[in-house]
Amino acid sequence: MSERKNLTNLLLFIVTAELTGALSALLSGGFSDFYAQMKEPPLLPPSWLFPVVWTVLYALMGFSAYLVYSSDKDSGCLKIYAAQLAVNFIWTIIFFRFRALWLSFAVIILLWILILAMIRCFYKIRKSAGLLNIPYLLWVSFAAYLTLSIAVLNS
Repeated sequence: MSERKNLTNLLLFIVTAELTGALSALLSGGFSDFYAQMKEPPLLPPSWLFPVVWTVLYALMGFSAYLVYSSDKDSGCLKIYAAQLAVNFIWTIIFFRFRALWLSFAVIILLWILILAMIRCFYKIRKSAGLLNIPYLLWVSFAAYLTLSIAVLNS
């Protein structure tokens, strides 16, 4: 591929991931209202930290997906990537807009499983693509703890 085409594809992957997160946040309604009303679990970070972390994670996701795409050895990995991105998208809406805390916990467990499958698949194709998603898996592990804790404390 030409250098220009590579750059275009890279930007498309990153922008798609970032827009997925932004649209999900937009459709989720008011985060601050929910945070003000809920009983907080131990270790809950300040609300301003979440968009910062997610912006970095979406960029890493997009970049890693681009690495797999550009390897020409996809073997279904990008389908797993798309599936986890879709589940990630709906988790935010289920948790914040609908405040379906227990359902959102089930969804985040599914997300965690899909991320792990994506990492394994990406790693087989290009090690760096898999490793770039380790922070994502760790953050979603922490988010699963928060989701469960919030569900327990606020049910």
